Amino acid sequence: MDWIDAVQRLRAERTPGVLVTLATVRGHAPRNGGAKMVVAADRAFGTVGGGNLEQTALARARELLASGSAEPELLTLTLSDRAAVDYGVQCCGGEVTMLLEPLPVVPAVAVFGLGHVGLELARILARHPLDLALVDSREAMLAPGRIGVPGESGPFADAVANVRVHLLPVPEAALADLPGGAHVLVMTHDHAEDLAICDAALRTTGLASIGLIGSRSKWSRFRGQLLEAGHDVASLERIETPIGIAGIRSKEPAAIAVSVTAELLQRIERAATSAPTT
Repeated sequence: MDWIDAVQRLRAERTPGVLVTLATVRGHAPRNGGAKMVVAADRAFGTVGGGNLEQTALARARELLASGSAEPELLTLTLSDRAAVDYGVQCCGGEVTMLLEPLPVVPAVAVFGLGHVGLELARILARHPLDLALVDSREAMLAPGRIGVPGESGPFADAVANVRVHLLPVPEAALADLPGGAHVLVMTHDHAEDLAICDAALRTTGLASIGLIGSRSKWSRFRGQLLEAGHDVASLERIETPIGIAGIRSKEPAAIAVSVTAELLQRIERAATSAPTT
């Protein structure tokens, strides 16, 4: 399998990996510079030369996976019968430097409600490497004339994120298709719809976070209704509201979107550094 296909497969499976590249080759080596291997915890695709060279790269790549490291690193090995080895002697006579680049699982975010704030938020999030789901019950909010065609036209023409658009009369149905670890942001046009999504999100296992836009008085009403629906106080702590970083007073949609994005990115980065992948 081509290394590009391997990387795409891991991304589609939401499986972390490490891309190993022979960055430099001095003298003789089993492979030329530029050879690549993609390593996951339980499998590998391609080869950088076999023997001690490859086994050392595999071992180090899996150490990076186990630690959850996101930082690339260089690994230099001498191919000599005098070099210290763990997996057998390779006496090609050269020296190689390999670049190990972690390929973390791309964060998943779902925005429920593409009104003024939702659209501004989606525009910003689309400029980040995410799996981004945009959900609304109103056809007009998701019409091509308003949001274009992601990857081709409109505000998401140059999206870095993988953008998926979902027109659903029952928006909370989209929760069932979200991957584990997804972040949910609730900001529809209808408080009843917001409440239904919050209720369903609390019943959905594996979500990383649930954020609800709105005032403290709105949350006070929602809190009582969610308790009546059978949720306990501890489970309600999963809902973050109001969302966004503190200190921004503007209520302009773009300002709110920047605030919410900043807080979300902080949450994503904290999760990436505090939860090693095994």
